[in-house]
Amino acid sequence: MSAPVSINLQVNALQAMCRQVFGFRLAMIALATPAALLGAAPGLAAWLVGAAVLVTFMVSYALFRDWERFGPLLLRHPALLAADTLFGSLLLGTAGPESTLGYVSVCTPLLAGLAYSWRGAAFFACLQSLILLAIYAAYAADVGEATLLPGLCVITGALGVTLRNLLLRFGAATRALAAAQAVEEERARLARDMHDSVAKTLYGLALAADALAVSPDPRQQAQVVARSARRAAAESRELLADLRSRSYAGGRTGAVDVTAELTDRVRDFAVRSGIEARYVGAGAGADADAVPPVPYAVARQLLTIASEAMENAGRHAHPTRVDVSAGVFAGLLRISVRDDGRGLPPGTTLDDLRRTGHFGLVGMVERAAEVGARIRIGRGAAVKGTEVRLELPVSVEGAAG
Repeated sequence: MSAPVSINLQVNALQAMCRQVFGFRLAMIALATPAALLGAAPGLAAWLVGAAVLVTFMVSYALFRDWERFGPLLLRHPALLAADTLFGSLLLGTAGPESTLGYVSVCTPLLAGLAYSWRGAAFFACLQSLILLAIYAAYAADVGEATLLPGLCVITGALGVTLRNLLLRFGAATRALAAAQAVEEERARLARDMHDSVAKTLYGLALAADALAVSPDPRQQAQVVARSARRAAAESRELLADLRSRSYAGGRTGAVDVTAELTDRVRDFAVRSGIEARYVGAGAGADADAVPPVPYAVARQLLTIASEAMENAGRHAHPTRVDVSAGVFAGLLRISVRDDGRGLPPGTTLDDLRRTGHFGLVGMVERAAEVGARIRIGRGAAVKGTEVRLELPVSVEGAAG
């Protein structure tokens, strides 16, 4: 017989099925042991039967209890199952083919089909059938009874191979589906990054350049243009590094001062858009604590959401004022972007936004979910306008987790 076909032990259903076969064997051996011991002749035969009971029971118990540990040995060495079959035949010969051990013999080709594919199933079905025919001949059974269990051995061997192939094909299909889903998620993430980083920054750069010609302070406006251009270049490098390294943080580590970053982005937004915008820190609320340093991968998402919220307000809500605040409230890092514009149309859903091509709010929700933050987009307690509020569990003494 050729070497057993290697099976993937990560397929939990196949492992569970092999384990249950040994559980069934345990029950049948326990029921048939008294008949086997009573049928054995005194002396050496009784000792042999007792040893066979002990070996078959302990082997079945070990494989049933700890398949992950002992199962690979059985899969690599079919001779172990052959030895177990021979020990079982000694019990079957003394207990009789009509005992419950007959069902144990049927389990052997089933297990071989699950573990070794069709070659192993064919070998063990033939071996078990020959053993059964020899025992039936010793008991002088009629032809009908002598062919029943051997026929079942062939059937269960084929059933084991069929179940094995189905489970492995299902596992392969599941892995292919997971890979396809990962590709789709990666495409969505890259599209979101392009929309929320480079595309947004280039749009702001264009607005700043338009305002440069009519600005009363061209030097300040030129500085905004330069900062926007540098930010667009940095975001492009991050995206390229992300594609090369498959690291979401683009290889960057360390903590980020979210307060300083938000202050800079609010100031740039105000100069670029001409909309009154201000950043309010934790001091605005008596129950608020200062924002601790946040890991880069998390801070990147939080800052991108806040920037996109400001840009959305400037492009669509026509506000006269945008307020941005951040602080830690009762263990939650809260970032709020509130405008006094016209607000979202009543009844707006994310599906509506996707269908109409407005991916800004959709991207905010997806980014918040990636870092485990809650996001609320709506009017809140204000009479008009829109508030985008992020809440992320955080330790005041350490970084966000």
